[in-house]
Parts: sequence; structure tokens; C-alpha cells
Amino acid sequence: MLLKRLTEACGGPGQEGEVRDLIRSEVSDIVDEIKTDALGNLITLKKGANLGPKVMLAAHMDEVALMIVSIEKNGLLKFRSVGGIDPRVLVAKSVVVGSKRVPGVLGSKPIHLQKPGERNKPLSLDELFIDIGTKKQEEAESQVSLGDYAYFTTEFSELGTDKYKGKAFDDRVGCALLIDALKDTYTYPLYGVFTVQEEVGLRGASVAGYSVNPDVALILEGTTASDVTGIPKHKHATTVGQGPSLTFMDSAAIPDPKLVAKLIKLGELYDIPVQLRRNTAGGTDAGKIQASRDGVSVAVLAIPCRYIHSPVSLMSKKDYDNALRLVKAFLKTLEESEV
Repeated sequence: MLLKRLTEACGGPGQEGEVRDLIRSEVSDIVDEIKTDALGNLITLKKGANLGPKVMLAAHMDEVALMIVSIEKNGLLKFRSVGGIDPRVLVAKSVVVGSKRVPGVLGSKPIHLQKPGERNKPLSLDELFIDIGTKKQEEAESQVSLGDYAYFTTEFSELGTDKYKGKAFDDRVGCALLIDALKDTYTYPLYGVFTVQEEVGLRGASVAGYSVNPDVALILEGTTASDVTGIPKHKHATTVGQGPSLTFMDSAAIPDPKLVAKLIKLGELYDIPVQLRRNTAGGTDAGKIQASRDGVSVAVLAIPCRYIHSPVSLMSKKDYDNALRLVKAFLKTLEESEV
């Protein structure tokens, strides 16, 4: 399954090679051009039968990760986060480190050795370490190096009636949508762009937006869903199972209101459930693409995911299917009228 292969691949910011190779193998036979730029973005093009305005679909390949910053004398590894990760979700999780996929466990001081005050506060990154089973610094250095990334080992699987669980749904779910959209044919130039380093400042999108110079861009994402016990409905941001979400505003961009309205109307026309993201926190590649060159009309279409930026997230298969229907309806509409 495509989504399973994408989520179980490892690719932190600046280290997206494994994911990029997987995507290249999936799309090389269905696009007319494919290249990797100096930053690592994978840029594909379906030329179409006619010349015309350029349309861009974008999804980022990188995931949040942990970077090894110190190898201690006792063989334990100290790390920092790459991208936004809540330290409270890390302890006792399993990881793999570096290109050798060295297995490890995230550890901390045992609870029975903690003072009462320590037990009542969350563990910080400084209090955590990765244990790869070595006893000495030299032994650990023979297996891992400073700068290596550590990745969660969550396996993709189905859960409940229509749910998926796995790591890196942000944004491998967007990558999967983009690949599926590229399987159709279009009359206009369609660029499918898989960007790098989104989690550390939307860096790949800045370069790709300038290079492609599209007239319109749709950013495909996995986004926050906080529809859980104890959180008021108006703070849910999005709700799993109620369709893909559209963004009015986030910390990086205000999408084109006309484009957002167009997507809402398409949802109504084709009976596709669509929800509006009720949170302005966080940003996506839309911010950099929108502001490239003379400006680009952008919109963000995202699939709600619970527990985002953690070792495991949860999403709805129905939301994925409906998101793909909406993407295809949008692209088809552009064929029938001028962009």
C-alpha cells in the first residue's frame, strides 16, 4: 500500500532521500519530466496537450525527527528535536538511529529514583536520552555519529472501522494524495512538487515556488485534529471523519478567498464533505509559495490527523478518499475554464 510505504520511510528535514527515492519510483512512469533541485525538492511535470497557465500541487516529504548531538561516556545518546515535538510524548518510545537503522529506546531517570517534585512536572529534552544498548562511548561511536537522525518505529496499520494509524502523516498523506492525483491526465501543465525542510521553516517551498513560478497552487497537507475528550468543539481545529479541511488563515499565509470558496462549492456540487480549519496556529508551504516572485494564488487542502508531530497519528480513510475526490474535481474544473 502506497501510504504504508510512505509513512514507514524515514526522512527528516534535509535527509529526505529515502522518501524522495520512493516517490520517484512511483511517479517516473506517469510524468513527462522529473528533477531534483539543489535543495532536494522533487519537481515533476505533466505537460498536458495545451499550453496554458501553470498549476502546482505541493506536499512536503520531511517529518519531525530527533538529532544526535552528544555521545556520552556511558554510551547513551543525547539529542535535540528537529521540528516541533512535545517532549512529554517521547519517554519509553522506540526509535532507529542513522542510516544503519540502529535500534534504540528513549529513556529517562527511573520513576522510583525521582524526587516527588520531579514526578509532578513533564520531562524536558535535557532529561531524556536514547539508549542503543552500548556501555561505552567508543562502542556507541562505532554505530552512530553526531548529526544522525533518530526516527520513530511506528508501523502503519488499520484501526477500527475506517481509521489508519502510523507516523509522519504530516505530510506523507499529502505526498500520497499528490501521487494519486498525478495518475490522471490533464490538458494544462501540472507541476507535482514534493518539497523538503518544511518542518524547519518552509525552506524547500521557497525555492520550489520561485523555480516553478505557478499561476495557482494547491498545498496538500496532514493537519491538526484535536477532537478529543476535554477540548471544546470550537477548539477542535478539525475533526477526523468529517472530510478534508480548508484553511482561511494560518501563521504563514492567508489563502486566496476566491480559491477557498471555489473548493467549498465543488464540495457541495459533488457531495464531498468539507470542513474549515478552526485554528490559525502553525504554517504550511503555502506561505512561501504564495509570496514567491509576483505572488501566487494558493489554497491549502488538508486531512485531519490526531496526535500530529508525535510517534503515532490517526486519520480516516474516508477523509483521504474525499480529499482525493476534491483534488480531482478541482483540477478537472481548471481544464474546463481558464485559470
